[in-house]
Amino acid sequence: MHEQRPRADALRNADKIVRAAIAILRERGPEVSLEEVARQAGIGSATVYRRFGDRDGVIRAAFQTYFAEEVEPLVLAARDAADPGEALAEALAAAVATLAAHHGLLKAARQSGAFTVDIVARFMGPLGAVLARAQRAGQVRADLLVRDLAAIVVMALATAHPGDAAQHDARRYLALLLSGLRPSDDDLPAPSAHRLLDPEPPRCPGA
Repeated sequence: MHEQRPRADALRNADKIVRAAIAILRERGPEVSLEEVARQAGIGSATVYRRFGDRDGVIRAAFQTYFAEEVEPLVLAARDAADPGEALAEALAAAVATLAAHHGLLKAARQSGAFTVDIVARFMGPLGAVLARAQRAGQVRADLLVRDLAAIVVMALATAHPGDAAQHDARRYLALLLSGLRPSDDDLPAPSAHRLLDPEPPRCPGA
């Protein structure tokens, strides 16, 4: 019993920190400090550093928690849909809409390296079964991968911006990207073996 209490307290504190980060990033944008997150959570900065290491660690945890709680259920719900092609489009549209509404968190996640095609693909893995059903039904291209669906989300969100609260641009370009899912006799080029949209490595001075 004595060993479990600190662990439970640590988990509660971590959850408070993550939820404070989600709230403050949505309200004030990505330029908040780790100290501000700690203050919002009602927890000392030293505890935050000890648990997450640095500001990027907090942002990565916040983004993954938000994605797991708000986006992943949309993906899982698509598995039970009667029309797999429609379910794919609706799941991608819902994912883009909810992430675009959290522009501050999204921007911070990009800056911290928490928002890449490969990370999104990991969360969207359950769409693989829906994609396979849609392919068997001839509703989408036969050469699509789950990674392609994740890339569509990332590309559509690249057009989201705070001045477009109604998400006109994100919805327009998502529709354009979704049109590319339709069956075609032309084969897609093979994807790279490398991760997509990773932050560029820092350059040496004078390079």
